Amino acid sequence: MSLVTVTVTDRVATLTLNNPDERNTLTAPMVEEIIGAMDRIEGDPEIGALVVTGAAPAFCAGANLGNLATATGESLGVIYEGFLRIARSPLPTVAAVNGAAVGAGMNLALGCDIRIAARRAKFDTRFLQLGIHPGGGHTWMLRRIAGPQAAFATVVFGEVLNGEEAERIGLAWKCVDDDQLLVEAQRIAAKAAEVPRPLLEAVKSTIKDMADVDNHPDAVKRELEPQLWSTKQPWFASRLGAVAKKIGK
Repeated sequence: MSLVTVTVTDRVATLTLNNPDERNTLTAPMVEEIIGAMDRIEGDPEIGALVVTGAAPAFCAGANLGNLATATGESLGVIYEGFLRIARSPLPTVAAVNGAAVGAGMNLALGCDIRIAARRAKFDTRFLQLGIHPGGGHTWMLRRIAGPQAAFATVVFGEVLNGEEAERIGLAWKCVDDDQLLVEAQRIAAKAAEVPRPLLEAVKSTIKDMADVDNHPDAVKRELEPQLWSTKQPWFASRLGAVAKKIGK
């Protein structure tokens, strides 16, 4: 049985962690399959966006606890690569959180560009409850996405958030009924996938870089070169012509 499955619809790849009996925990074999799947997805120019989810009932229950008991820096790095490989993707990424996202599994959701949560979703850092310090950039990602209070509430005070609570604090872009999760995640991803892929990748890079820009003039400067580049591309002329034709009718 493959530990990771990939389907493609409307230029959107859906990567599903597929070990439901173990709640889709990240193991070295699963990470290896994630890396291979991501290489294939990014290598296909017909794919413009990615949805990441888990086979029910969980999204991803984190690292295998038995492996953590004998962890080394090297072994943790292997597990980290399961979510870091997706976090590094130049494609727009959507986490469709269908159930428990625990520890490293929550890192997987945090590493995506946006999160769509089912009502039954559970965002559970759980590191301190297991007596282990957070890892994989967990506190950095969580603080940047939802703010310091949310980071303290979930990591230090052990608050577990369902889909509606995650939406309320900005951890999830939106919460939807359980049976509408993949429909909504794929709908949003398909909107991004309609955009020419080089433009998508350039904009994602810009948005990431803006985290380190602290003033408006520098932001204007950062956007200028890629904006000028985009005006020289064939898709811009084509779309501009279509708009002009529509206005002229």
